[in-house]
Amino acid sequence: MKIEEFDVFVIGSGTAGQTVAEACIKGGLTVAMADYREFGGTCANRGCDPKKVLLAGTEVLEMAGHLEEKKVVTLPRLNWKKLQKFKKGFTNAVPVKTEDKLSKLGVKLYHQSPHFLDENTLSVEGKTVKAHKIVIATGYTPRELPFKGAEHLKTSDDFLNLKKMPKRLTFIGAGYVGMEFAHMAARAGAKVTVIDTGNRPLADFDTDLVDELTEYSKLMGIDFIFNATVNAVKKSKKKYQLNYEKNGKSERISTKLIFNTAGRVPALAELGLEKGNVAFDENGVKVNTYLQSTSNQNVYACGDVSNHSVPLTPLSGREGYVVSHNIIAGNTKKIDVPVVPSAVFTLPNLASVGYSEKQVKERYKNVVIKKESASDWFNAKRLNSPIYSYKILINERTDKIIGAHLLGPYAAETINLFAMAINNGMTTNDIQRTIFTYPSWGNDMKSMV
Repeated sequence: MKIEEFDVFVIGSGTAGQTVAEACIKGGLTVAMADYREFGGTCANRGCDPKKVLLAGTEVLEMAGHLEEKKVVTLPRLNWKKLQKFKKGFTNAVPVKTEDKLSKLGVKLYHQSPHFLDENTLSVEGKTVKAHKIVIATGYTPRELPFKGAEHLKTSDDFLNLKKMPKRLTFIGAGYVGMEFAHMAARAGAKVTVIDTGNRPLADFDTDLVDELTEYSKLMGIDFIFNATVNAVKKSKKKYQLNYEKNGKSERISTKLIFNTAGRVPALAELGLEKGNVAFDENGVKVNTYLQSTSNQNVYACGDVSNHSVPLTPLSGREGYVVSHNIIAGNTKKIDVPVVPSAVFTLPNLASVGYSEKQVKERYKNVVIKKESASDWFNAKRLNSPIYSYKILINERTDKIIGAHLLGPYAAETINLFAMAINNGMTTNDIQRTIFTYPSWGNDMKSMV
């Protein structure tokens, strides 16, 4: 059998993989790429982009609801079927456009998940392929849950493609995805339950702001079951029964659909990394500062799947650039990650950048903590928004911002200003001297610091 050979073989067609492939092609290398799913990756096809499109409909409902008593006469209704059709206008063309772009660049495409045969040899589509460098950019996949009946669980893919919103939904896991989907479903008319092993949602975010968001979510009609362990899921003719244990007691709920939103893990199971001598752990492929495998110099990993990465799309592109540079020019560029903001697209948004309150108290002797509800500020009042809060952490000695946590309308946008301020070492005085448009959410930053 003839062995196909390439300079670079990229596994995964998301942002990181595409960045590597395009740069290496332009650098004069021969490149192949494989993906067992639609080309274009999770974010564009079945993640952040389609999620944000669906969110748009619920944003209208949220704003109109707050203004009902003020200036909105008739509340809008959400047509989920039409919203899904609108979303498909963004996602349907992604795989074809991605493949067309890559093919025109000269990238050889494979439509299967490859697996390693040795350190620089892969098997894909029944063919044996050798590559001087292999790049793993497979992203994340839903975490498998180990209880009886777990095969009945739906995933985020299923939620984003729901043709009709069921009357009752249950989400196992109160992280980013679970909370975002719970908010969407509740505003679309579903009765929603969120169950989690922890004592609150969104464990990585500020406790005080999460508590506010949780209480507001309850007012929306979302039921939370915390400190609970799911034991089994059973399917009947039209519904599912979820059995769980809480405080030593067995309980159960009946629901139309159950979604696994208990987090995602590096997508490595199908690659046969042991045969490729590629070291990995629960956080992903083990890499050095050049994003090169610590055990196989022929392999690099970038994006969510590396154990170095934070699972955010903008960082995936940055890592893809570093990997392509090191493949072309040798290991001369190290990954340098700035302070990265993150946001939960619930309504209101919850956003964070920099250190948490607990972290700053452990690292700094003197910290100024500015925490306040801003629901009586102009921007919140003009929308009649019930929640608008912040917590800003400042190094007292240098007057520099070291952490920012926001809950409110457009917090996912405002947090970017704080990220820019932290990454550029700005002081509160620097921010105060900056002229912003008024009245704008960005201008509120000056009052927060």
